[in-house]
Parts: sequence; structure tokens; C-alpha cells
Amino acid sequence: MYEEFYGLSESPFSLTPDPKFFYHGASHIRAFELLRYGIHRGEGFIVVYGDIGAGKTTLCRAVMENLQDNVYTALLLNPFLSEIELLRAILRDFGVISQESSAKIRTASKDDLIASLNTFLISIMELDGRGLVVIDEAQNIPIGTLEQIRILSNLETNKRKLLQIVLVGQSELKDILARPELRQLAQRVSLRCELAPLSVEETANYISHRIKMASNGPPRVAFTSGAVKMIY
Repeated sequence: MYEEFYGLSESPFSLTPDPKFFYHGASHIRAFELLRYGIHRGEGFIVVYGDIGAGKTTLCRAVMENLQDNVYTALLLNPFLSEIELLRAILRDFGVISQESSAKIRTASKDDLIASLNTFLISIMELDGRGLVVIDEAQNIPIGTLEQIRILSNLETNKRKLLQIVLVGQSELKDILARPELRQLAQRVSLRCELAPLSVEETANYISHRIKMASNGPPRVAFTSGAVKMIY
């Protein structure tokens, strides 16, 4: 395989969003710090935009790896969910529902699922914890489900919100949230973060970074400036 020939321990350009390969470019670092700050504040929705392949998912995974231990996270990679499927997925990823017990909750009502989520969030709040839901490919979330997500942001005590939500999606998510029927959700967005496309120089650095992270030792492969321009 080519990895062995070039002294690589793994594929440097796998499509899997491994946070180990997170590229510290100017736009990505700015987004990383902004996301961490917004999550630390714990208020409102956070929206992350970017073109396909901009590194949105890798960015979010890198941020999640660097959160405090008292932040309980649920990462949803499938946005094509109905309102009730969304609730089940959140409870499952938080660990409230196991795969074995999933069948038992298929008959549970939406109100029952919201009550279970509320109970869980209050229980972790009593341990000085809080809940964070990150939804990838959010531009594909059905409108009705987006409204359910807004309703979940109403879960709160007299002191604070119980759940923070990060929507991660392609640039078209910006237009979707501008629709009149989603006005109430858009008003609750406290932080918007957009990943800018890489420059030619950043593209070269990005390629070198991924090769370095995948190498067993000093990199044994390099891309010429001409090759970088073709990739760009």
C-alpha cells in the first residue's frame, strides 16, 4: 500500500473527521476560540457555517475534545430526523437510552421524551454539569425539527438554560435560518461562526500538516507548488 511506501502510519487524507488532523489555520483557530468561548458562556444557539470540505466537523470534534469535564455532549451526525426521532437520538447519545432499551421507547410520546431529557439535564446540573448538543449537516434538518430544536432551548431553571445547541452546516444554512417561519430560532442565535476557504498558502500548509500527522517519522513525500495550485 502507498502508506507504507511513503512512511505513513495511516491515510493522511481520510474523509473521517479525526480531530488529530485539525488544521490550525487563521480562520480555523479563530473559529476554534470563538466556539470554545461561546460554549463556555453557555447561552443561546451557536451556528457554524462553511463550504463542503472546509473542516467544520473536524473543528467541532476538536472543540469537543477540549471542553471541560462537566460538559456532557451529544453529537448527532444524521440530520434527517423527525421531531420525535431527534429526541430519541439526543437521549441515546447522552447515554440516557441504551441501544438495548431503544425499542421500549418507540411508543413513548414526545412529551415523555422531553420530560426524560429535562430530568437528565437537571440531574447533571446538580453535579455542576450542563448539556451540549451538536448537530452536523444542519442545513438538512426538516423545518419542523428545527422548530422542535428551538423548543428544546426553552428547557431551563430559574437560574440558567439547561441545554446549549450548536448547529453545524453548509453556507446555505444561513439562508435557511433567515426564513420567516424560523425567525424565533434565528433570534436565539448568540454566536455565528463562518469558516473561510483556505488560501493557496494555507492549502500548502494544510497538506503538509496532514502528511506530518500521518507519518511515522520525517515526511517522505512533498507536494510541489504546481501540484498545490492544481489542488487549490
